[in-house]
Amino acid sequence: MDNQSKGQREKMKEQSEQLISKLVAAIDQHPDKVQNYYDLGSLLTKLNSHEQAEELFMKALGLFENDTKSTNLLKYGLGNLYYERGNYDEAIKEYNQIENPKLKADAYLMLAQSLVQKHDYKRALAYGITAHDLRKQDPEINEVLGDAFLALGDFRQAKAYYDDILEHHPGRAETQFNRGLVAMVLGEEYHDYLAQAKQLDPDYYARSEQKIADIEKTLQDSNK
Repeated sequence: MDNQSKGQREKMKEQSEQLISKLVAAIDQHPDKVQNYYDLGSLLTKLNSHEQAEELFMKALGLFENDTKSTNLLKYGLGNLYYERGNYDEAIKEYNQIENPKLKADAYLMLAQSLVQKHDYKRALAYGITAHDLRKQDPEINEVLGDAFLALGDFRQAKAYYDDILEHHPGRAETQFNRGLVAMVLGEEYHDYLAQAKQLDPDYYARSEQKIADIEKTLQDSNK
């Protein structure tokens, strides 16, 4: 690791520690404000301090157990923690308990993403479409729908959702890449999509490149 990268990491660590201290102080000053607990738990989740995040969310759920709106927010945060940890069944359990209308679309989206991770694409579609009804232009919702349709082999449906994203958010490497895969299968020009994906996120492209070879082989086998 060069000195510049090391310096950047140390700076980010220092900023994170300052933000943690600030949020802990906010909780001490206003122990009745649920947002402070949610923000600190979410930050700890982001920093991979998963045990600390879980302890905080559990403690806060006890403190706010009689406040449905607050417990909904905390359960959403706890669901996100379990999702990041790869505990998708636990995440689904938390998301399914959320009733707050303001969090519903986010909860349905995360339910769909959790089910995609479990390769349960048909159920993922059901939650994704429900989320889409609430927030049609959300690129994350359209992405999970496109990915589920792609996994199920419904390439024209996947194309429609990816195209909707790229019309408004062209700088998404994953969308460009998957749109390229769809174009390959449908016999469309696909090189530009893949080139865009590689330019936007070379690491993602390198991790996903095998999918291109897999589709090329499938297409060759079907043409024999």
